[in-house]
Amino acid sequence: MERKMTEQEIIDSFAEAMANDHIYPCYQPQINHGTGRMVGAEALMRWKNPTFGVQYPSDFIPVLEKHDLLYEADVHIFDCVCRFQKQRLEKNEPTIPISVNMSRYDIYRHEYVDEIEKRRQKYGVPVKYLRIEITESSAIGGMELMTAVIDRLHEIGYIVEMDDFGSGYSSLNILKNLKVDMIKLDLKFLEGDMGGRGGIILSSMVQMAKWLKTPLIAEGVETTEQADYMKSLGCSYIQGYLYSKPVPEDEFLVMLKQSAHEPTLPAMNLVNAINAGKFWDPGSMETLIFSNFVGAAALFSYQEGQVETLRCNEKYLRELGMQLTETDVTNSNPWDNLDAENRAIYVRTIEKAIASGGEETCETWRDFYSRLCGSDRICIRSHIRVIGNAGSQYLIYAMVQNITEEKKNYQQLFESERRFRFASEQANVYAWEYTIATKEMRPCFRCMRDLGLPPVIKNYPEPAIKLGIFPPDYADMYRDWHRRLAEGEPHLEAIIPLTVGRIPFHVRYTNEFDENGNPVKAYGSATMVVGDPPNAEKK
Repeated sequence: MERKMTEQEIIDSFAEAMANDHIYPCYQPQINHGTGRMVGAEALMRWKNPTFGVQYPSDFIPVLEKHDLLYEADVHIFDCVCRFQKQRLEKNEPTIPISVNMSRYDIYRHEYVDEIEKRRQKYGVPVKYLRIEITESSAIGGMELMTAVIDRLHEIGYIVEMDDFGSGYSSLNILKNLKVDMIKLDLKFLEGDMGGRGGIILSSMVQMAKWLKTPLIAEGVETTEQADYMKSLGCSYIQGYLYSKPVPEDEFLVMLKQSAHEPTLPAMNLVNAINAGKFWDPGSMETLIFSNFVGAAALFSYQEGQVETLRCNEKYLRELGMQLTETDVTNSNPWDNLDAENRAIYVRTIEKAIASGGEETCETWRDFYSRLCGSDRICIRSHIRVIGNAGSQYLIYAMVQNITEEKKNYQQLFESERRFRFASEQANVYAWEYTIATKEMRPCFRCMRDLGLPPVIKNYPEPAIKLGIFPPDYADMYRDWHRRLAEGEPHLEAIIPLTVGRIPFHVRYTNEFDENGNPVKAYGSATMVVGDPPNAEKK
């Protein structure tokens, strides 16, 4: 007859259950959703009474807590896991780390760490195959004691996990004070709300854990949609019914033999210039840096020549101009948009960013397709910076600009310049380009050849005035021109005597503006005047 046991029946049969392994562990695998490999497992307490059948943990664990019996049960489960790991190692069969739960009762009333160490050493199991899991609620009200216990576990070499993170009321305060090595996220936030407020909170938790260099496991994952969503946030380690319910030892052994295994990688290590603690200080340089990452941006991972887009913001989608969604971008292979030549350019830039630790820039042409806009070829300028790494995997932050129109205009200017070079060989014409923001002037080939100018002149026009190209009596007028260009004057022209010979030239400027109407570049030219020139400046 199967039924729920009474409180007294639980107490009366507890000793027998312990002696005969009626209380035993079931194992729930932890899987890398990106590779399908098993990275760990959690041992969960179960009770199967020979008379009353399977008892639910929610029914018997509160009774064990009430009568101070949970400590014995927890130590017993740890003992069972040690036996399991010893058998695997003795047979020279591969195994994975297994997490064992530690309750607040284990450390408040007993010497739990001493007891589990006796068991581990008795079986000779290396500490790397055992992990201790605490719950968020167990730390509330006993922070100092819990901190001391975690420090002792760390001294021995245990990895400490925080279970059910996010389910309590003091998550951030606990995470600030307890130096846990792994965090298990509670997916209750996603119940019926994949992309809403719960999703925003989860995304923030994932990013915060990365700042703390702490690996994450998403717990309670039941659907592919949930797993894919967590992976898109940067959390690939999954535990839940999607892959397996908790199973008895014999079933778990079969899974171990069938599944490939891999180590649990640490969370992304952030670049040394960014301090995780200072990130929460609104006045810190770290906050200032990240507060300015507000343009069109994407976050992607890079490993051994392969890339995967993790996130992109709305400005990124608008910059592409193809009516794409974030799902369109994250579900596609970025390499599909780049031909071999442009892919090579992009990979070289990433590798340079990895090597330099700074920001690197490249321009690549990409082919995009969307259901609304069809196909188009777009030129993207990418500013790439590595913000973290885990082994050979790198977390890349890319700020992007759609410079397609700029490149097309450049091509037209280049073609015009080519024709101009041919014509100017036969005429006394000089041309140059002036960048307003940087005050840099780039002269044409004739300026460099005839006047001895360098390819780039900084703080223009002062060097040209100093060289005597513009006479002293016209210097202030020419300086005023550049002030007016910066203020948005669209066109300037005048007859100006140039060089020490005061040869009259017709000098013109035409301003170029960006999409917001701000002046960007001015294109200048000087043509020798034939005949008697007028004296007045013309606009």
